[in-house]
Amino acid sequence: MSMNSRVPNPESRVPINVLLICGGGGSEHDVSLRTADFIQRHLEAVDDISLARAEMDGNGRLTAPDGRERRLGQDRMLRDDNGAWEVHYVVPSIHGYPGETGDLQSQLELFGIPYYGCGPEASKLCFNKVTTKLWLSALGIDNSPYQFLCSNEPEEIAKATMALQQWGAVFVKASNQGSSVGCYKVTAKEELQRALARAFELSPYVLVEKCLKVRELEVAAYTYEGELIITPPGEVCAPSDTFYSYEEKYAEGSRAVTHVEAQGLSNAQLGWIREASRRAFVGLQLKDLSRIDFFLTDDGGLYLNEVNTFPGMTSISMFPKMLENAGHDFSRYLTSLIRAAVR
Repeated sequence: MSMNSRVPNPESRVPINVLLICGGGGSEHDVSLRTADFIQRHLEAVDDISLARAEMDGNGRLTAPDGRERRLGQDRMLRDDNGAWEVHYVVPSIHGYPGETGDLQSQLELFGIPYYGCGPEASKLCFNKVTTKLWLSALGIDNSPYQFLCSNEPEEIAKATMALQQWGAVFVKASNQGSSVGCYKVTAKEELQRALARAFELSPYVLVEKCLKVRELEVAAYTYEGELIITPPGEVCAPSDTFYSYEEKYAEGSRAVTHVEAQGLSNAQLGWIREASRRAFVGLQLKDLSRIDFFLTDDGGLYLNEVNTFPGMTSISMFPKMLENAGHDFSRYLTSLIRAAVR
């Protein structure tokens, strides 16, 4: 890190100092590091980007790749044993807490440092599966049937039991974890109590959602040179003997098959997905990027399943694949956002 960093001049190619914060110490720590590797590869090749990386542990402590402790202060300076470096922009490459929950974004806004991704409020709303559903309904966007549980007490368990009896199979989901963390498929009453207990260990609120036989569709929604881009939906085909769990989603040996563009969708279905994505992005006041996931049922029903404000960017992740399939270069996309925010 240079001790002589300057505020970037829009008329020059003075480097923009970008801090890549990754990890987070939570259940998605390792995947966050893999996403950071992807982003780092794209930014290191850009002439006017000077990149520093810091890994965050579960206590918020930052360390350099060589293990030296780093501290980011309110004066926008990143300090370690080698000196101080002014931070112009931050890429919070953290899945789960505190990157997708709005906590890190709130700190960066207090420090006055621009950053990649959604703001604190949008992050918090979309990370919580209950508030997401409430907002989607308020925006007039269909989402799958569910029951909301606020405790693991007999009265609440009875609601889950009735849902299972009515629907035959349910997903039990911790409300404020990553998209596939704390998510359990339940088909028998004797499995329900164990799934609820595990979900409540991860979250104070739990969602019991109707298990639908669906095609899982995803779009990448992002801002590219000032325009909101919504890609055609891609499709995730999980193995028939399981659901798309967290482990299946990110394992290098995943048996899931992905298609960058889903086939066999009607113009009406494509139009609904596009409009629902646009309405969600604008209505939830998302910024820079999101991956928006949909369910398409066997009888043609369409539901918006969830909004992911910082999707994975590993070698098998859909967001960068769909962005590139739309004809956009990831490096150009991210650096244009950085330059617009800083210069």
